[in-house]
Amino acid sequence: MKTNQLIKFFLMAVGLLVLPLLLQQGGNAWVRILDMALLYVLLALGLNIVVGYAGLLDLGYVAFFAVGAYLAALLGSPHLAEAFPWIAAAFPAGLHLPIWAVIPLAAALAGLFGMLLGAPTLKLRGDYLAIVTLGFGEIIRVFLNNLDRPYNLTNGPKGISEIDSIKFFGFDLGKNHEFFGFEVNSVSMYYYLFLALVIVSIIICHRLQNSRIGRAWMAIREDEIAAKAMGINTRNLKLLAFGMGATFGGVSGAMFAAFQGFVSPESFSLMESVMIVAMVVLGGIGHLPGVILGALLLAALPEVLRHVAGPLQALTDGRLDASILRQLLIALAMIGIMLARPRGLWPSPEHGKSLAETTKV
Repeated sequence: MKTNQLIKFFLMAVGLLVLPLLLQQGGNAWVRILDMALLYVLLALGLNIVVGYAGLLDLGYVAFFAVGAYLAALLGSPHLAEAFPWIAAAFPAGLHLPIWAVIPLAAALAGLFGMLLGAPTLKLRGDYLAIVTLGFGEIIRVFLNNLDRPYNLTNGPKGISEIDSIKFFGFDLGKNHEFFGFEVNSVSMYYYLFLALVIVSIIICHRLQNSRIGRAWMAIREDEIAAKAMGINTRNLKLLAFGMGATFGGVSGAMFAAFQGFVSPESFSLMESVMIVAMVVLGGIGHLPGVILGALLLAALPEVLRHVAGPLQALTDGRLDASILRQLLIALAMIGIMLARPRGLWPSPEHGKSLAETTKV
């Protein structure tokens, strides 16, 4: 059995390594979609800690994504030097910190924002918690949109451009590279970095799930009053869940800024938060393979449906907008899946086991 599992893992690893090299033969578009799908997997894994493990509904998760992206943009672009003369005096071209310094800072700042969000919501549950977190996400987006005066920190709706690509010891992922006579495009180089981050995140989430902290989160999710009666410090563990989940969003945001080379408030709308929550719910709340599946499907589905929305628009003589049709098809697909699989596409096999056993007795 172990040999068969090793063979499966080996074949899966080879497939994941070869996939972008095959896709880039048809252009960079599909590899770019794959890169964005991996970033959404990172976001979904982080939100799963808050929603899936601790049972705290967070509709403002995109705020942490935005915090990480803007921090990476400010530290890796000439914007601060252009906006603040005292920074230009010391760093004429901008700070341009290396990525190994940006990632911890993005994770730490996002985690701090996560705990700041969690602190006033400790006594809230259900709909009230959802409304507060939704408001927090919108507050962050509005601030990003308006912090261009009196001090130009975020450049307002124009966004920040000229963000550094990711470099490791002089190895620039923003450029094409040749290995053994085979050219690997920039988007494929980012794919391998994002894939490594996803694998590390999966290991962290798996270890958290099986740890004492993970079991305490699940106890809070199932019955907070009973968990508190058993001596679990629900206050600290909720704050930890918000902080841990937010760090994933911060790292993903920093990667997004370096990958795109540009950030603006439009990328961090309420719809993004809703889609990330939908990824977790659609795949299977609290189940890592299900969350990954849900993130990959919902990240790729809009791009696949572009090829369906175009012909449908032609049938209506252009009366319906293709983007609206695409959103309609995504919504219909999600409704159909949730009606057929209310627990998600790949729910946890252990969820509800005790209930099934009691009904048999």
